[in-house]
Amino acid sequence: MSHLPLLIELGTEELPPKALKSLSAAFTKELLDGLLEAQLITVAESKSCKPFASPRRLGLLVENVKAAQIDQTIERRGPAVQAAFKEDGSPTPAALGFAKSCGTDVNSLQRLKTAKGEWLCYEVIEQGKSLDELLQAILEQALKKLPIPKRMRWGNSDAEFVRPVKWLIVLHGDKVVPASALDVESSNITRGHRFHSQGEIQISNASSYESQLLEQGHVIADFQQRQNMILEQINDCAKILNGVIEDDQELLDEVTGLVEYPSPIVGSFDEKFLEVPQECLISSMRDHQKYFHVVDKDSKLMPFFITLSNIQSSNPDQVKAGNEKVLRARLSDAEFFWQTDQKTSLESRINRLGNVLFHVKLGSLLDRTKRIETLAGEFAGLLNANKSVCQRGAVLAKADLVSDMVGEFDELQGIMGHYYADIEGEPALVGECIEQHYWPRFAGDQLPISNEAQVVALADKVDSFVGLFGAGEIPTGDKDPYGLRRAALSILRILIECEHNLALTDLVSTASKVYQERQNFTVSIETQTEIVKFIRGRLTAFYQAQNIATNTINSVMACEPDKPLDFERRVKAVHAFYGSEDAINLAAANKRISNILKKQDHCVSTNVDTKLFQQEEERALFSAIDSIESECTTLFNSGDYEQGLAKLASLRAPVDGFFDKVMVMAEDEKLKNNRLSLLKKMQALFLQVADIALLG
Repeated sequence: MSHLPLLIELGTEELPPKALKSLSAAFTKELLDGLLEAQLITVAESKSCKPFASPRRLGLLVENVKAAQIDQTIERRGPAVQAAFKEDGSPTPAALGFAKSCGTDVNSLQRLKTAKGEWLCYEVIEQGKSLDELLQAILEQALKKLPIPKRMRWGNSDAEFVRPVKWLIVLHGDKVVPASALDVESSNITRGHRFHSQGEIQISNASSYESQLLEQGHVIADFQQRQNMILEQINDCAKILNGVIEDDQELLDEVTGLVEYPSPIVGSFDEKFLEVPQECLISSMRDHQKYFHVVDKDSKLMPFFITLSNIQSSNPDQVKAGNEKVLRARLSDAEFFWQTDQKTSLESRINRLGNVLFHVKLGSLLDRTKRIETLAGEFAGLLNANKSVCQRGAVLAKADLVSDMVGEFDELQGIMGHYYADIEGEPALVGECIEQHYWPRFAGDQLPISNEAQVVALADKVDSFVGLFGAGEIPTGDKDPYGLRRAALSILRILIECEHNLALTDLVSTASKVYQERQNFTVSIETQTEIVKFIRGRLTAFYQAQNIATNTINSVMACEPDKPLDFERRVKAVHAFYGSEDAINLAAANKRISNILKKQDHCVSTNVDTKLFQQEEERALFSAIDSIESECTTLFNSGDYEQGLAKLASLRAPVDGFFDKVMVMAEDEKLKNNRLSLLKKMQALFLQVADIALLG
């Protein structure tokens, strides 16, 4: 069976640069999954592959792909020999029917001996399908599963993809595999760089694709290689300028998706623009122009930028001048907005928020500001924060949304409010509240620093949650237009990582009351319960990302702790406990207890009558529980779950002895119920931490 490299390349119009990396990863995964499922490659062979992605192509090279599936021997088992033949040796209807279903006669059937007897059987060779037969379906399925939120059609075609498709290569070694995708037939013809390549390029062999595309097409098809080249280029340029490039993976990915053969150009701008906050200048360069900015060793912006051109110009100075001219206009706009905004105070902007709708059922941004102010006052005492600072920060938190600068650069919300608050003489903590109430902005981002900023951040996020859930804007599937999943994780991180032992129920209830009083908007108790459950549910992903076992998380989740910080202490204690041999045995015992108690048709109490004990093992278990119960409860109430579980580990020996010697379900009803109560008493101790039965 021949194993040859397989190349698949889909050629398109320029793909969305921000999505290119994820499209390539999905394209690679789906094709490999299809080849694995078709048994054309092994798991080990799937590791020997190379993805390609550039603005005009998605590709994959798999080093060793079979030309066809391996033939398989299919064994069909029929009736037992004893039932297959009559006393005279003639076949029974069962044997005849089995032979007929196999397309043969009884004399051609084999016999299979097993420990359970002898059976008729029939072996048939199933011929493996060829790559030519299988690839079409694999390709179609891979393209169908790509994460494309909005597909487009072009020309008169009914085909739909993220961009118009121009060519398709499917090469197994040097042989074109017949296939089609999105109305394009496969061939061995590709196209190179849009400006530096002459005409079509015929790929002679799958393994020569990358080198041919580079030499004849002036294209670096490997996304990672191209990115490394860009990174080296911009760092070299910055070094010449005595500056550095700040880490920005998102911009780096996007620029890598914009060029097929990068060529760096260094430009500069007038130093007078450095009087404008550098975040404004960086936003102009990064988000609008896709430029890399340069900073000095103190992270202060320098008057230079680096852009990556997709062409190697014969006159780079002209390209440089063109980019500088475009940037000058952008920076002039930023300078104008900065100067104009300072003529109007944040305070005087607040009423303008009344003209900005937050949600049709929840009022304007002014209504939202007033709710956040009230909530901040309520939460301040819980976080030992300065109430007046919290409320002042909440009042001004959204004011910069109606500034000219944020109107043009919305990613600067909060940041500009902080600048304007400082200029207007607001206390430093107020400015921090304005900027940091948006934190964390994404997974892994920093949290608000001061208690006051944490208060305003919680007020902002809890208000959104309660109102939007009450308005029916509940996330479903992949749809979460208001970012409530991110907000839930933000609330949890602030409470856990900043060590605020607050109950979700109290936060949600307080926000619901504020909605009722200020908006006459009712959030039902059922909806409040649903909100708490939704926020707490995000803890699963939070701890899975920390490599905490799912059954450990579920064991704590079963107890429904209302305080995220308490949940944190429990899950870390159970995680540490779970690694011991005692934990495994006690988890199994608790699972057994749980199963026994579930089968009872009455509520089992924890009141144990020691006078009913008949066996030493009962007394030993009760004595062990009684000796540590008070101390464990004290430890659990103080949040020291790890020490409490360590104490409970001492129950292993008496628990094992109890189950070895004692019949729980005794015929005597009083004796049985007393033993059930003893087990219930032990279970209740563990349930102060987690349902460790779920660890088994």
